[in-house]
Parts: sequence; structure tokens; C-alpha cells
Amino acid sequence: MVSEIRLPESMPVVRPEPMESATYTASSRLQAAGLLPAVKLFERVAAEIPLPAPPSPIVIADYGAATGYNSLLPLSTAIQVLRRRTRHDHAILVTHTDVADNDFTALFRTVTDDPDSYLQHDTATFTSAIGRSFYTQILPTKTVNLGWSSWAIQWLSRLPAPLPDHIQVAYSSDKRARQAYAAQAATDWQDFLAFRGRELCPGGKLVILTMALDENHEFGYRRFNEAFMTALHDLVHDGLLRHEEVRRMAVPVFARSEEDMRAPFQPKGRFEGLVIEQLEVFNAEDRFWTRFQKDGDAENFGAQWAAFARAAIFPSLRVGLDGGVNDPRGSEFIQQLEAALAERLARSPEPTQIPLASLVLVKQRTG
Repeated sequence: MVSEIRLPESMPVVRPEPMESATYTASSRLQAAGLLPAVKLFERVAAEIPLPAPPSPIVIADYGAATGYNSLLPLSTAIQVLRRRTRHDHAILVTHTDVADNDFTALFRTVTDDPDSYLQHDTATFTSAIGRSFYTQILPTKTVNLGWSSWAIQWLSRLPAPLPDHIQVAYSSDKRARQAYAAQAATDWQDFLAFRGRELCPGGKLVILTMALDENHEFGYRRFNEAFMTALHDLVHDGLLRHEEVRRMAVPVFARSEEDMRAPFQPKGRFEGLVIEQLEVFNAEDRFWTRFQKDGDAENFGAQWAAFARAAIFPSLRVGLDGGVNDPRGSEFIQQLEAALAERLARSPEPTQIPLASLVLVKQRTG
């Protein structure tokens, strides 16, 4: 059954091929503008959190690490701040987490080899990884001093219902499906908060960057989603897909409103020992559009968005094929969908609205 399929909690593909992870990392570089406001927050909270005394390490958790690229700037920035507050030989342990199907080989290569990695600049910082969902407790109680999560918590823990008329629930007219997604998103958010509340040390803080609904409850990505559905129907027309397969395809992503994110904290303003120190919803820069404005290359504009979709979204859709992820048409499906989507988006380039939310959560101190 569709509802039993477990899916990734962050952007990368399920059991990605090496090419897919490389594509995801390259696309992430163009999406990095959305990180900058959250990185500023992360820098600030790194200067504020209480630190353990040596020899206990300072523990930083990266929730939903993917290939690690979007973690390099925030973690390096935070570690520089921490080094100004403590001895240079005080150990810092960075723990990257994601589901077991994540490409941890790509993650470790990024962290080890990328010139922007924190390991290139700090010899007393150590790396580890955990392959478990962050909708459970994955680190010992009261051990995390500083947490980071970007582009991860919008991914649901499971597909709660089929989407018969669209791949994205925000654009579905199916009332039951929308209700099921909203309920699953609420449960997942509460689970994520509850387990982070256990893992954070008193006074510890967690910075989150995630997809969101704007003040008008707009999901964004409208032109992108229109082109996506048209491209899928093109493949049906060409005989590669059947209508029934497209009806099974869905992206388990849910963008929460500010009200959704604050709901578990009501009415007392706290939840599982956590309080919201800061919450801001904003529109991030579409860097594909910014590049197009400079070079006027519509073909490259479409190719960049399609490459991002290939790494981030296509594997979830592949599950809908008659043969699932092992369907013999899988590779052809990915290639033709990428080409069709790129061609559609290149026809009439438009800026994409990208609503995001940044949050700072604090674990309350006792006594």
C-alpha cells in the first residue's frame, strides 16, 4: 500500500546513484541563498549557548544532513564562533543524521574533501553520522548543545494518502488527502519537537530552516508545479507512462504555516521543554532566476530547475511506477521527465516564489 512506503526526510534521493548525489549537491549550491538568514541566526546562537567544560565535547547535531553540502557554511561559521569562546583543543563533535537510505558515502566525501568543510580548518572537530529518522530519538538525552536542520522537516515520515490529481498536496483539490497530509504533518512536527526536546541540553538551541506557507497560505513554486504536471502528462501521451501510474505519484512534502509551527506550543508557549525564541517567514531568492536575469539563458534556467527536481523529487515519483523503484523503465522515466520539465520551464522563464521559515528553539533550563 502507498501509505506504507517510507520516504526520505530531506531533499536527496532514495538510495541515490552517484550521479544523482552529484546533481543534488550542484543544485544545492544554487539554492544556498535561502540558507543565509538562518546561518546568521546560527552564528548568533553559537555565541549564546552554555558550553560543557572539557573534556566533555561540544556536540552539534545536523538533522537531515543529505549530502552535507548545505551544512558546510552554517557548521563552519558556528565552529569559528565556538572557538572564540573555548580552548582550541576543546573537542567538538558534529553528528550528521538522516534516514538509512541517505547517501552517506557522498556525505562523508563532502565533509572530508570539500575545501569549505569545517574539517579543513579545525583539527579538534570530529565527525560522525547516524542513519535513523529524526522522527525518533537518535541521540542520548541532554547531550546536544547546538542543533541545525535545513530543508528537511517538510518531508513527511510517510505518505498519508494518495493524491489522485496532483503530485503536490498544496495544489490538490482532494479534501480528504489534504486533511490527511495536514494531520501527518502535525504529528511529525510534534514528534520532531519532542525528541529534540529530550536531546538538547538545558540552554541548548536548535536553528531550523524549512519550507513554509506565506502569510496568505501560499505554497509557492506555482509555475514549477504546473510545468511538472504537464511534463508528466507529456510522458503519458508519448506512451512511457500510464494515467494510473501518474495518479499514484506524490511528493511527501508539506509546507507548514506559522500557525502550524506554533500550534504545539499553545497555550503556554512551551512544548517538551522547548520554547520558540524566534520564528520568521520570508521569501528566499530564486537564484536560478537571478542567473537568468544576468545571462538570459532560458535553456540553462530550465535545466537548472529540472536538475534540482531530478535529485530532490523524481525518486519519490518513481515509486509510483508499476514496478516501483525497480521498474525497468526507471532510468528512462527519469531522463525523459528531466528533459520534458527543462523544456517546459525554458519556454517562459518566471521567478519562483520560495516561502521559507527560520526558527530558533531553546531548551529551557530548570531551577
